[in-house]
Amino acid sequence: MTILKIARMGHPVLLRRADEVAHPGAPELQKLIDDMTETLADAGGVGLAAPQVHVSQRLFLYSVPEVRSEGEEDPPLAVQVIINPALEPVDDEMIPRFEGCLSIPGMRGEVPRYKRVRYTGYDRNGQPVAGVASGFRAHVMQHEMDHLDGILYPMRMTDIGRFGYEAEMVKYGVRT
Repeated sequence: MTILKIARMGHPVLLRRADEVAHPGAPELQKLIDDMTETLADAGGVGLAAPQVHVSQRLFLYSVPEVRSEGEEDPPLAVQVIINPALEPVDDEMIPRFEGCLSIPGMRGEVPRYKRVRYTGYDRNGQPVAGVASGFRAHVMQHEMDHLDGILYPMRMTDIGRFGYEAEMVKYGVRT
């Protein structure tokens, strides 16, 4: 496996809609998923989309660490893969949450996201997956889905005053 270089804000790969994956489960996709998994672990993140590693394809990884789990409807999850995902809100309920991004290192901003989303797509073996995600899992999935559509989290922010360097926010007690 290989640790891949992460594209940072400003790189054009992060600002375009990623291409559909033609053959979920294809062998070359397995290597990309393995490399992305290693890259995510090395970076210490909770999600990673293919465009973030300079591959314009519609797939992302996500996880829910135990400390971020919000209970029974949002259990801890090891790294999951979703290929050619589709997300839609279950209802209109939204929650603001601070988020960071491996493509915008050192920064955090408050972003409103739907509390619950319905998802469909394919797993790493090309098998269909579907369900409803809530809480932290829903938030991470929406963040990663945005990467597939060329959207970075600052574009979703409603109050730029809630955007800053993580170290400063921690130092001065802003809840992140």
